[in-house]
Amino acid sequence: MRLSSRSALAAGGGFVLLGLGMSACTVPGFGPKAEDTVTTLAASLSKGSVAGVHFADGDAAAAKEYAEVTAGVGDAKAEVAEVAEDGNTASGVLTWRRQVGSTTWSYKTGVRLLRDPESGDDWLVDWRRDIVEPSLAKDEVLATSGIKAERGEILGAQDEAIVTPRPVLRVGLDKTGLADADVRTSALALARLVEVRPVPLVKQARAAGPKAFVEAIVYRRSETPEKVLATITSIPGARAISDRRPLAPRKDFASALLGTVGPATAELVKDSDGRIRPGDDVGLSGLQKRYDEQLAGTSGAKIVAVDTEGTRRDLFSTQARAGKPLRTSIEVDLQQRAQDALAGIGSASALVAVRPSTGDLLAVASGPGSKGYNTASYGRYAPGSTFKVVTALALLRSGLKPASSVECPATTVVDGKQFKNYSDYPASGLGRIRLVDALANSCNTAFIGQRNRVRGDALATAAASLGLGVDHDLGFPAYFGQVAPGEGSSPTETQRAAALIGQGTVLASPMAMATVVASVMHGSTVLPRLLPDREVEPGATPTPLTPLAALTPLTPGEAKALKAMMREVVLRGSGTSLQGLPGGPVIAKTGTAEFGKTPPLPTHAWMVAGRDDLAVAVFVERGESGSGTAGPVLRRFLQAP
Repeated sequence: MRLSSRSALAAGGGFVLLGLGMSACTVPGFGPKAEDTVTTLAASLSKGSVAGVHFADGDAAAAKEYAEVTAGVGDAKAEVAEVAEDGNTASGVLTWRRQVGSTTWSYKTGVRLLRDPESGDDWLVDWRRDIVEPSLAKDEVLATSGIKAERGEILGAQDEAIVTPRPVLRVGLDKTGLADADVRTSALALARLVEVRPVPLVKQARAAGPKAFVEAIVYRRSETPEKVLATITSIPGARAISDRRPLAPRKDFASALLGTVGPATAELVKDSDGRIRPGDDVGLSGLQKRYDEQLAGTSGAKIVAVDTEGTRRDLFSTQARAGKPLRTSIEVDLQQRAQDALAGIGSASALVAVRPSTGDLLAVASGPGSKGYNTASYGRYAPGSTFKVVTALALLRSGLKPASSVECPATTVVDGKQFKNYSDYPASGLGRIRLVDALANSCNTAFIGQRNRVRGDALATAAASLGLGVDHDLGFPAYFGQVAPGEGSSPTETQRAAALIGQGTVLASPMAMATVVASVMHGSTVLPRLLPDREVEPGATPTPLTPLAALTPLTPGEAKALKAMMREVVLRGSGTSLQGLPGGPVIAKTGTAEFGKTPPLPTHAWMVAGRDDLAVAVFVERGESGSGTAGPVLRRFLQAP
């Protein structure tokens, strides 16, 4: 063996030891111990590298090969179990602890060491891949394969499945056997067929591995276009793979509320503190996002050995744990009926149904014109004359009775601002009329004329008593509306007048207006509830109005009077279109609210109603009138018994 100059010098200067008949490199107590080298190796491996360790076949080559072997797995902890020296060789045992999913995989590997032939003292590690995992062959590397957990269902009333695994077709490009030159052509053809953006699909296909399946679109199995099924096989590499995905009964079924599930974004992965990994399916919006940790469960993981041919060999795996279901109060039949009632409406729209006796939200539907926005529970719109139910309560508290006389002129002026009734207001309803008639016919000028009776916080207090204007965290996006709390907020006389008829600074969501009707029917303030397993305390999100609701509860007598007045709306007022419906007597209130700045101003159309143990609000962002636009939608919904 050729000696370096350093080794030769050592040999020339070590004659005394050699004269004793012993090699300088084997003198007990002299030079580094093999245990020190193995300890250094374990410490470096635990940091994900082999820095500071010297190898028999060269440090650079060993470092490169180690990086290749472990590129597909995370770091692991390595500790020295034992070391034994035998002359110019030594052996060691490492105990490995590698985190795989939620489980620690423990195993042992062997290490062989050789004396450095140049120094005669130092130890060199004999690099082999089985130092990392005992069964690894010389052409294998480690890789991690995720095992998806079954996502928890979203359930409706009586635990009926709403979002549950349903059959789908995953349409995409299978690059296995597809020549590189054909990838772009096939991706473009597939993009045209399924009508997705071509450039991102081409880019993704080119970047994917040679055996990857690049997904272009996912169809519900029953909704896959016939042209896709008929044409896909003509595109090289294009495939349609049967699978199951967590889906609602239909695409439009409470979609804005329930939310969607899809591949985790980089931002979600970063913010998850390790819970979410690249490639995981997670909730991206709605309830799916807010309750993702509960629904997602715990993914499993598998460590595999992969050779140069792509053959995979399982080494260790942890089982996935299914997510837990999320219970809601939604009645599947009512929700579907609500979606059907809104079908075909071009502007944003919503229908919300509440059970007054419990506060359960039975239907929370946003129409197709909402384009994915949660109009039903989070929309913020002037409620128009549906808010007169609130104003009527404030007037009753001021001392008026349903039969009290009020003046209903054709127009009235407040601080130079002219207010008038809606265009087809009945002439017979003008003049001196009863308060109940003013509500039935929806006389704007009559309510505005009583503004001096509704001073201070009276209007805000009445709204709070009916469940409007006091925020709560219900566990999902919910807007309870706003009502200026009176002189303390310095409203002008014009603003005060507009507020009495549900315009100006007054805002509400369809859910909030359904809650107003539910409170009237129940005889006390109703707090809507969507998630039965979640306890919500009133005023969970404090506002200036919270104490007002506690100080001035709705009384049964007030509710009885309001209910009787709202019944007159159906019997002889603006809500006669709801006559003749099956079930018990119907109460209602219509509403129209102008918005925008350029005349002629467009209008929101509202109608709220109650029957038996059901309170409903219908909203259409752009409509002619409450009775003419929202009324037919409400009737379609209530038509079924």
